[in-house]
Amino acid sequence: MKTVRMKIELNNPNAKSVGRIDSERVDATTEVVIAQHQAEDDANAMLDAAKFARRVRRRLGFSQVEFAERIDVSLDTIRNWEQGKRSPTGAAKALLKVLDKAPEAALAALH
Repeated sequence: MKTVRMKIELNNPNAKSVGRIDSERVDATTEVVIAQHQAEDDANAMLDAAKFARRVRRRLGFSQVEFAERIDVSLDTIRNWEQGKRSPTGAAKALLKVLDKAPEAALAALH
């Protein structure tokens, strides 16, 4: 991840309006629009989790059935993760991260 630092000079009239908001646009935003944005964000997060779960499984070279057996999770759960119907949380999410970063150690610890 790249970090960018910027200095905002408030006294400089030529300075860009970095970090400023459009107050009129914010005031014109309705609760319905906010709810739509939240639904879109939730859907995108679910797709990202689905892509991550699928990528981890494929990198390990397992079918869905093999992956489910190796990590002791039901096949339906794996399918739901990969189709974006459900998202791995808690321990399952942590396990996927470990499988992604250190697959040999994680698989050895599981069996």
